[in-house]
Amino acid sequence: MTVLRKAGVLPGFNFTLGFTLAYLGLIVLIPLAAAFIKTTTLSWGDFWATVTSERVVASYRLSFGTALAAAAVNAVFGLLVAWVLVRYSFPGKRLVDALVDIPFALPTAVAGIALTAVYAENGWIGKWFAALGVKIAFTPLGVFIALVFVGLPFVVRTVQPVLEDLEFEVEEAAASLGANRAQTFLMIILPHLLPALLTGFALSFARAVGEYGSVVFIAGNVPLVSEITPLIIITKLEQYDYAGATAIAVVMLVASFALLLAINLLQAWTQRRGSKGI
Repeated sequence: MTVLRKAGVLPGFNFTLGFTLAYLGLIVLIPLAAAFIKTTTLSWGDFWATVTSERVVASYRLSFGTALAAAAVNAVFGLLVAWVLVRYSFPGKRLVDALVDIPFALPTAVAGIALTAVYAENGWIGKWFAALGVKIAFTPLGVFIALVFVGLPFVVRTVQPVLEDLEFEVEEAAASLGANRAQTFLMIILPHLLPALLTGFALSFARAVGEYGSVVFIAGNVPLVSEITPLIIITKLEQYDYAGATAIAVVMLVASFALLLAINLLQAWTQRRGSKGI
């Protein structure tokens, strides 16, 4: 007997998979492959001299170092913000929740100008630090603050829905068994939130390491001090050194991919460990 299969409302697997692969190929893989291919026009000696020059290496340290530090800070305070928004009710909660998304909607150039105006030596906040001998704008500290600003929403919006799904009865059960607040958080809540927290950390880092618009204004772009790698790439493009620009871009791409892969592996490990513990 022949069984007639009713057509689904949505497209089938073969069509959607083919469309997905074609879309990813056109949008992601082909541009990335073009960067690698353009880099091959350099000899190994020229490539190595370009990506290991003193100025470029200093920009690597600044871009990756501040991106990791900003993502780590956002992981801590993003979790705190998400916790407050989920667990407490207070006047102006909707406003605070909306303010979290401002870095998403704000043009990066506007964010950079605003941060520079606030943290410059004559700015609202910068003048108080300047009186203490601390300069924020046009230093690596200013770059760090800008990256914290743009990366915070990624952690909050990643952790928030997971925290909302966490039943409060679990904490009450832990308390009834004699666990204090610290033990409940470290042994019950944090393991449940850790995969989402790592995802938010990875997204915050990925955004920060390639950020340009909000950083270029407050960084000051002093070579060997506050010059980020994306700015060096833009500078080489303006000098029509396309091979040099793609060479530095390839190094950033490989390093970022390696760090994100390590974070994803750690996330998968925490998920497997959490599923075994349940």
